[in-house]
Amino acid sequence: MLKNRVLECSSRLRYPKLLALTLGLFLIDLVIPDFIPFIDEILLGLLSLMLAGLKKRNKP
Repeated sequence: MLKNRVLECSSRLRYPKLLALTLGLFLIDLVIPDFIPFIDEILLGLLSLMLAGLKKRNKP
């Protein structure tokens, strides 16, 4: 499924590139609603990857 492939590939990205990908997909979704199927679920997955990455970085 597309959603699983996108999340697998994006799990290897670091914070700045992951943020740019998430922001880009969000802006595309705002301009053209439902351009990509299941984009809302993809965005939620990308946001959770970003938050998990921040949590790992803050540990001493």
